[in-house]
Amino acid sequence: MNWLFVMLTLISCSMQASALELEGVRLPNVIKVDGETLRLNGAGVRTKLFFDIYVGALYLARPAHTPSEILDDPSPKRVRMVFLFHHVDRERIAEGWRKGFARNHSPDAMAALRKRLETFIAFFGDAHRGDTVDLDFLRDGSTRVVWNGHELGRIPGRDFQRALLAVWFGAHPADEDLKRAMLGISD
Repeated sequence: MNWLFVMLTLISCSMQASALELEGVRLPNVIKVDGETLRLNGAGVRTKLFFDIYVGALYLARPAHTPSEILDDPSPKRVRMVFLFHHVDRERIAEGWRKGFARNHSPDAMAALRKRLETFIAFFGDAHRGDTVDLDFLRDGSTRVVWNGHELGRIPGRDFQRALLAVWFGAHPADEDLKRAMLGISD
């Protein structure tokens, strides 16, 4: 009986330590955010005009496969973006965030979010192949922005968390295929 327990423990540990590789980017299956264990829910590639822009990965405390499960859950989350394209200038990144917010929110909602959105956008510089951005949706309602392992700042508000998540999981996502991949939905 003890050998069976040891074998199951070893298999479990090796599964947790393994990683998914996508477009040459290794994504761990398990991460920690503020001491909480999150698991890879799904990952895919953001494409635009046939160009691969970044690998996007969603980490959650428990699996979720619908946008409402993600948007309505106050548990910690992480969206990881690992850039694939050789250079994305900060103006294009800013334009992408503004469009993503505007496509998923009314003008009134945008007015309430605008100042925080501009603060968020100011954290971003030019991105180069291999740059990693972690967006941590924390239990306290803030969103932490980490670029290549360095915290750039935090944006307060669950409403901002939900609005940012809607860029990927809202009714009008930036990339429908990436949305499905991050939700862990296979065709």
